[in-house]
Amino acid sequence: MASDSICVDGSLVEGLLKDKGVLPALLSAICRAAMEQEVSRHVGAGLHERSGSRVGRRNGYKPRRLKTRVGEVELDVPQVRGCEPYHPSLFGRWQRSERALLVACGEMYFQGVSTRNVREVLEAMCGGDVSATTVSQVARELDEKLGQFRTRRLDEHEYPYVKVDARYEKVRVDGRVVSQAVLVTIGYTGQGRREVLDYRLGDSESERTWAEAFIDLKSRGLKGVRLLVSDAHAGIVAAARRHLQGVAWQRCRVHFMRELARKVSYKNAKGLLAEARAVFAGATREECLLRAEEMALRWEAKNAGVSRLLREGSEDCLAVLGFPEDHRRRLASTNELENLMKRLKKRTRVVGVFPGRPSCERLIGSQLLEVHEQWLTEPVARFNMELAAPVPATA
Repeated sequence: MASDSICVDGSLVEGLLKDKGVLPALLSAICRAAMEQEVSRHVGAGLHERSGSRVGRRNGYKPRRLKTRVGEVELDVPQVRGCEPYHPSLFGRWQRSERALLVACGEMYFQGVSTRNVREVLEAMCGGDVSATTVSQVARELDEKLGQFRTRRLDEHEYPYVKVDARYEKVRVDGRVVSQAVLVTIGYTGQGRREVLDYRLGDSESERTWAEAFIDLKSRGLKGVRLLVSDAHAGIVAAARRHLQGVAWQRCRVHFMRELARKVSYKNAKGLLAEARAVFAGATREECLLRAEEMALRWEAKNAGVSRLLREGSEDCLAVLGFPEDHRRRLASTNELENLMKRLKKRTRVVGVFPGRPSCERLIGSQLLEVHEQWLTEPVARFNMELAAPVPATA
């Protein structure tokens, strides 16, 4: 069997000291040596080696190009026969979201709904066309990893703070292009660290779909929830009241302010929002409500809609006042989650119309899994939970 040491032509190393342009050639040599070791382990024997552990044979090479930070590298990928196909690990080190994007574009291509943009994306990512076998293989890998992520237990931590939001994607369902709601839930642990807790597709952002999300989260062990932050969508509010009983609800102030601004002309919006910010600058709940009523009275004659919204919605925006002062700014809105949604949109925009729900779930899920893993390695927690007084779990 071949040893694990990698031998590289000394002239390449010497050339690297003189010319940085030798980098692609050096990288190609390293990759080639690594693949030779991998394929030897894969078939159970080295090149021309007789071995009782052999399970397959080499079958020549296939040219392949790999895009890297030092330029495009040309490689000869070993082929095998008589055993499972050999897939170099270095080609498997795409980020999951890129592999999901590959699957989504590949499915569009093979189902006859491709566009010139789809072909350009595939060529940019993979250096050429993508086979149906590659698409199927990558899809299986992603489905397995995402399945583990979506069903993982949550009872290792308590999650005092939870935020939810939704956005829409175009998906082909039963031959028609329809909008599908993408529901995303993030949470903050008792150590103040953030995690992606759940994501799912639904026909709409209704009470039923959010109820399913909350029920699933609780069945997976979600506990210790003290505050839910969301916009004022009726489906979220109704589902939370039924399935997260005893949990305080914070109406997103940013959404509330946007809704206020839509009730006046553009030239009046700036002054209106300045008044509204002053309402929420009060030190106590009572002071904020008093300011809201005073503002409602000032606007009653010129815009009854503004007055009505202030009276009906201001109190829902004040739940954070029952939590540590240093936590309130981040808990007052779903801005953090909205930024995450914008990140998702940058990837899904490339596809345009998904060929099916599984394709959409793969791309959304793989991107969220990457974000989740990045959050787990953040050096600093989002909240100092020592500031929060212990309160019995309510969900």
